[in-house]
Amino acid sequence: MQQHPQGKIHRMFELVEPIATVTFSEVVNEAFLAVGMRNYWDGYFAGRAAPLGLVPAAVVHAVFYNFADGEVARHIPWVWGKITPQEAIAVRERGSSAALRQLIGELAGSPGLVRTPALATRAAVSAPTEGRPLYAGLRALDVPEEPVARLWHAATLLREHRGDGHNAALLAHGIGGTEAHVLMAVSLGMRAEEFGRIHHLPKARLTAVVDGLRGRGLVDAAGGFTDAGRETRQRIEALTDELAVPAYDVLSVDELAGLAAELEPIAAAVRAFES
Repeated sequence: MQQHPQGKIHRMFELVEPIATVTFSEVVNEAFLAVGMRNYWDGYFAGRAAPLGLVPAAVVHAVFYNFADGEVARHIPWVWGKITPQEAIAVRERGSSAALRQLIGELAGSPGLVRTPALATRAAVSAPTEGRPLYAGLRALDVPEEPVARLWHAATLLREHRGDGHNAALLAHGIGGTEAHVLMAVSLGMRAEEFGRIHHLPKARLTAVVDGLRGRGLVDAAGGFTDAGRETRQRIEALTDELAVPAYDVLSVDELAGLAAELEPIAAAVRAFES
């Protein structure tokens, strides 16, 4: 097996992320609304949690890591009264592959859409599942045969493998889910209440989180990073990349470079459409 430099692995994250996250697009949202979901977040939790099966909201909350208390419970288990996990998996796959096909246009029929899904899937199903609950749930699913669907599925496996590792890195550094969002906001030069994933939380709750980070010496009085805060975030990102390496060990240096080259135009097409 070939162990690749973390910089190469981080680049794979940048290429895989836009492909996997088409699953959070309006095309998929509409597909879930059509089968009885009330809103975007019903579809989000039904689709993303479905590989875990009929587990309680507390388990989904633990696995997803970065949602505030009570957010998951507003959707799980309600969604399972409208749709089964197996049905949610099918809706998500169909909607995501349709969204990706729409976004990449003529690239969907290119020769690369034969080679790329096979190589990406080889990496995506090769990593150990220990300590990776969401990745393990996805690994138990059948791999789609259709090339665009297969590429989306592989990208999702790689994304969630990295995501499980990211949660472990956050936990190892004592950073909770809401704290992680606050640190992301700080890194973008934003106040916590401006950041999309947490702006809806009560102001007192966000203030308490920011105060806690300030008390730990990670955020300064002006709401920016201290040196310790910046170093902590860098360590978390570096550990996340390190923990993502095993998914690519099965590929040779040339194969990894080839996969990156094939993914470049696909990821660029998705980003161009979304921007």
